[in-house]
Amino acid sequence: MPEPTKKDDGQPEENVAPVSGDAPSENSVEITPKEAKVATKDTEVIVTVTEPEAAVPIPAAEAPQPQPIIIVVTEIEPVEGEVTDTGPIVTEPVENGHNEPEPTRAEKLVEVTEVKEEEPSTSKVPASSLKKSAKTIVTPLKDKDDDVTASTPSPPPPAENGSTPKKLSIDLPNDSDPESTRGRKDSVWSLGDGLPPEDIDKQIDTPPLSTLLIERPQGGSITVGGDISFVAKVEAKDLLRKPTIKWFKGKWMDLASKTGKHLQLKESFDRFSKIHTFEMHIIKAKENYAGNYRCEVTYKDKFDSCSFDLEVKEIPEGSQSIDIRSAFKRSSEGQDDAGELDFSGLLKHREHKQEETPDVDVWEILKKARPDEYEKIAFTYGITDLRGLLKRLKKTKKEEKKSEAFAKRLDPAYQADKGGKIRLIVDLADPTVELKWYKNGQEIRPTPNNRKYIFEHKGTQRIMVINNCQMSDDAAYSVTAGEEKCTTELFVKELPVNIVKELEPVKTTVNERIELECEVSEEGAKIKWMKNGVEVPTGVRSRYRVKSEGTKHWLIIDDASKDDTGTYSLMATGGTSQAHVQVDLKPLKILMDLQSVTVLLGQPLKLNCEIYPGNVPGRWYKNGQLIQPNDHINIFHKTKNHNLDIESSTIHDAGDYTFVPEGYTQTLSAKVHIIDPPKVHLEALNVQDNTVTIVAGNKLRLEIPISGEPAPRVVWMKGERVILDTGSRVRAETFADHTSLTIDVTEREDTGNYKIVLQNEAGEDTACVKVKVVDIPDPPEAPLVTDVGGDWCTMTWEPPRYDGGSPILGYFIERKKKQSSRWMRLNFDLCKETTFEPKKMIEGVPYEVRIFAVNAIGVSKPSEPSKSFIPLAVTSEPTMLVVDDVTDNTVTMKWRPPDTIGAAGLDGYQIEYCIEGTDEWIPANKELTEKTRYTITGLPVEAKILVRVKAINAAGASAPRTTQHSILVKEVIEPPKIRIPRHLKQTYIRKVGEVVNLVVPFVGKPRPKVNWLKEGQPIEQTISIRNSDCDSIMFIRKAERKHSGKYELSVQVENHIDTAMLDIQIVDLPGPPQAVKIEEVWGNNVALDWSPPKDSGNAPITGYTIQKADKKTMEWYTCVEHYHRTCITISDLVVGNEYFFRIYSENMVGLSENATATKDSALIVKEGLQLKNPQYNDRDFTEPPTFTQPLINTFAIAGYNATLNCSVRANPRPKVIWMKNKITIIDDPRYRMFSNQGVCTLEIRKPSPFDGGVYTCKAVNDLGEAHVDCKLEVKGGFTFFELMKRGVPLHLIDKYMNESKTSEKSESEKKGSN
Repeated sequence: MPEPTKKDDGQPEENVAPVSGDAPSENSVEITPKEAKVATKDTEVIVTVTEPEAAVPIPAAEAPQPQPIIIVVTEIEPVEGEVTDTGPIVTEPVENGHNEPEPTRAEKLVEVTEVKEEEPSTSKVPASSLKKSAKTIVTPLKDKDDDVTASTPSPPPPAENGSTPKKLSIDLPNDSDPESTRGRKDSVWSLGDGLPPEDIDKQIDTPPLSTLLIERPQGGSITVGGDISFVAKVEAKDLLRKPTIKWFKGKWMDLASKTGKHLQLKESFDRFSKIHTFEMHIIKAKENYAGNYRCEVTYKDKFDSCSFDLEVKEIPEGSQSIDIRSAFKRSSEGQDDAGELDFSGLLKHREHKQEETPDVDVWEILKKARPDEYEKIAFTYGITDLRGLLKRLKKTKKEEKKSEAFAKRLDPAYQADKGGKIRLIVDLADPTVELKWYKNGQEIRPTPNNRKYIFEHKGTQRIMVINNCQMSDDAAYSVTAGEEKCTTELFVKELPVNIVKELEPVKTTVNERIELECEVSEEGAKIKWMKNGVEVPTGVRSRYRVKSEGTKHWLIIDDASKDDTGTYSLMATGGTSQAHVQVDLKPLKILMDLQSVTVLLGQPLKLNCEIYPGNVPGRWYKNGQLIQPNDHINIFHKTKNHNLDIESSTIHDAGDYTFVPEGYTQTLSAKVHIIDPPKVHLEALNVQDNTVTIVAGNKLRLEIPISGEPAPRVVWMKGERVILDTGSRVRAETFADHTSLTIDVTEREDTGNYKIVLQNEAGEDTACVKVKVVDIPDPPEAPLVTDVGGDWCTMTWEPPRYDGGSPILGYFIERKKKQSSRWMRLNFDLCKETTFEPKKMIEGVPYEVRIFAVNAIGVSKPSEPSKSFIPLAVTSEPTMLVVDDVTDNTVTMKWRPPDTIGAAGLDGYQIEYCIEGTDEWIPANKELTEKTRYTITGLPVEAKILVRVKAINAAGASAPRTTQHSILVKEVIEPPKIRIPRHLKQTYIRKVGEVVNLVVPFVGKPRPKVNWLKEGQPIEQTISIRNSDCDSIMFIRKAERKHSGKYELSVQVENHIDTAMLDIQIVDLPGPPQAVKIEEVWGNNVALDWSPPKDSGNAPITGYTIQKADKKTMEWYTCVEHYHRTCITISDLVVGNEYFFRIYSENMVGLSENATATKDSALIVKEGLQLKNPQYNDRDFTEPPTFTQPLINTFAIAGYNATLNCSVRANPRPKVIWMKNKITIIDDPRYRMFSNQGVCTLEIRKPSPFDGGVYTCKAVNDLGEAHVDCKLEVKGGFTFFELMKRGVPLHLIDKYMNESKTSEKSESEKKGSN
């Protein structure tokens, strides 16, 4: 069956043939085939069932409105394939021979709208279902974001026959059903299945709420059969669209799919108050509707929820039991449940196989079986709703009780063939009890003339015989004996209609008559004719006619066409017969073929051909496109002749024409050519005298329209040279309606006349275009810089040789730093002269300048840059010129560098002096000095002089700085004075082995005499003394304890003397304590006692460190540190262990090198416990030094601290030595050394270029030594002036400057090679 057609509103369009009066009123099931790949796994589907008007008329007021509903369908796998199944569509136990047990359940939402209703047919099948067809079309649901939600789906499209679709409701268990079936699950859904009875009262966890609901539904209580409504309201002021609401029963049952005659969901919106109102109406409530309900509202990321309870109370008296037939959803005449369907049969469709179902009572089998056999029995008898079956069976077993009125009850269900008879037998315990029989709740009364029901009595047995069973007898029957009642269900099975004579295939040609004949087993049987899986329409206007006589049926087609080809089938309840019909065309003969023609533009065009048969229409095509007749084209057909006429041909009429006879694969073709003489349309350029002016360097593109058919050949020429379309800069291109000349970058040589030549088979045409190219001026010559100042210069230049055909209007000047590539414009107004003075330049920076010439066309290219020049200025005068020292024939002056040095730097200083009374300044130094201190020698004694100093650089000498007063050349006596540093005014303490380096400054003139004494005696030779004019230095390379004492320093100038006392204390590690012994052992405590050490290390003892060791391991652990007394009690010792103890003494230097251990051990024993200590061998952890992380070569920046790192592993702990260029670094303040956990670090403070070199880290212990090297390179440096400020000696400065120049030269050579 073909796939349903989609309408514009997204709903499927039904393919339902009009139902005639004699047409069989059947339903058919159609599902999209797998090959179409419409239904896929986990895809939501909508099942739409359309139903024509029922045979029983319904009043207009009571007619239900078309309303689609949503039901839940349990599906095993994606619904694919086309299945025509005669089995009913239920979810209760079904036995049709090819249903399978229920695997993992998956739910899909389907929309069901009933279109056609037929006479109900029933049959007696205990655990199976009857063969019934229903036409169902499956289409996907809309997306969640659509306006149509699951609770309010769109109505389906109307049926083709115009019948009004009616609402198919989902019926809950009937109030009048017998009690024996009350616990049975409804065949489609049941409000009572939200929670098991034992879970109804459990608390339901709800997610966190927001504030969407302004009115929440409240719980309520009703009686069975009553109505109740629940209302929820949401305010929509802050909502952009309608919120989504869901109603649930229990934890998971979504009620949107359960709407029907017992449950209705409504919603409305008040535009004035902007409030959404959602209502849930429960109509004719039943007992299993009771339970907990939940309302959930969602809008984007907002969520709100509310729970409420419904209590359904039983009617005290007169309430009827639930009908067991609701479990199978059988349709009955005149009942409220008529027309209800269960679509669980759609879960698994397979090809129908005609099988006879055995007449078995599944309920009796289940009641007698063990619980572990239920699933196997359900699989055997095709029961898909195993959960509902088990619930019903559980409730049925609970309700079983011994009857007082019945010795034997009716069986749960009976089955009879249509036209047969059935006996319903009960055995009474009391034969005198009055017995009444009921059918669907209506009492069956015996009548004399009606032999339909016969009542018999045999002892205690009461028998009701039903003769000539019809489909109307398919119902629920019950019998009452006093107050007791037992029920059963009768299923009437309709015998299938078999096909006696099969259809035969037919092969014919068009316009012939076709008859398809088939014979069935019964007269008047209802059958259905199908074509390619679609029911054949047999209405008044249909091409198909259906005829039947007795058991024979015919399908007649009077005038066959090619569209009638296909597979035709006849469907009956007992089988299907099909045959293929092939309708072919008559052979085609071409009497006159189409001829190709060539026509001048504007002349008439005629095409014609002749074919047989003459009544065959055809279509004309041009270049594959269908031609429709219009005012320009005339198409007509007369008998065998087919013509196409055009009165005035155009260019667009050229092409390939094809005539295609309808229904045939043969075609007739011809070519039409339209020709036209060529012409050049120069007027489109819109220029005077056809002359085009262009500025050189711009792109020129001339597009000139041309015409001609066929397209003419175009040639561009300049003089005798042909311009090709493959040129790189100048090229000519030709298109369908124009030709173009393109010059990408115009030059002066492109000026001239260009000729265009057009040729085709209809003629020739020529035209000429003149091109004039104007240009910018040539660049001027390189400018000359004639004068340079501190931040300015003067430049001149010559005008350019060629002005570009236009007078020079002025010049633009630009400058840049020599090492930069960025030019800066100096003037924004044109400079009319050929001289210019740039200003605001940076002193000491090399500059270059260039010139641009400007005319009316534009700006020329820049001139060549001028030679580089540097603006320079002299420094300011030196500052703070003072007298530093005076002797009988010398004067020493000192000063500070100028405040402003400038970019030219400072080359040195010139010192001059002048004897008072003269004007001659005598240079004191022949060469410039870079120091800021100078001694003028060779002066006459007691002469008075003036001194001045000038700073010299590349720009010249600065203004001089002169002393304010004259200087007398004569030495002055200054008494001596010792200036003791603050740290030497108190005791100077050093450790043994450390370096002692004491610098004591003093003043006095002339140079004082210095003398050192220790305790009144001359000092030892191991102490080095070095004296200068201003200080005295005591140096001890390795201090010893004998160097401790009081030292006296005396400074003498002639008769003046000054003294100072220095107290030096050399300290060492103390010796170990004496006489360490164990005084007492009790419990887990040990008392120790000892004496202070003999040698305190020339420093007071500050404490003791006590350690313990277990005799088993002899690993020492510290118990107490910094302990001041000479006795202690060690507690918390482990019972059973034997301990040794040792003690270190401690002073300001540290712990003593050795410890004194106890000779005896202390055994911590427990009374009655003896412990044997095992012997262990100590592991040797010693190892020679090994570097785990070497030094790496490092680049440092001058003036920024640099660090060198490495890591070493050794035991015992090694001694780490740092070396530079193989020389050990000792007490150099520019270096800091660290060692932590084996990580060795050397920090170099603010390195300078001469700090570079090879650094070595060496680790030494008793087992060996190891070392690693790296190279440190310091980049950047200082100027000569900065080094002078730092007081660096001249020979080091000279060495540093030479190394810097060498490194810069090597770097520039490397860059040049790259």
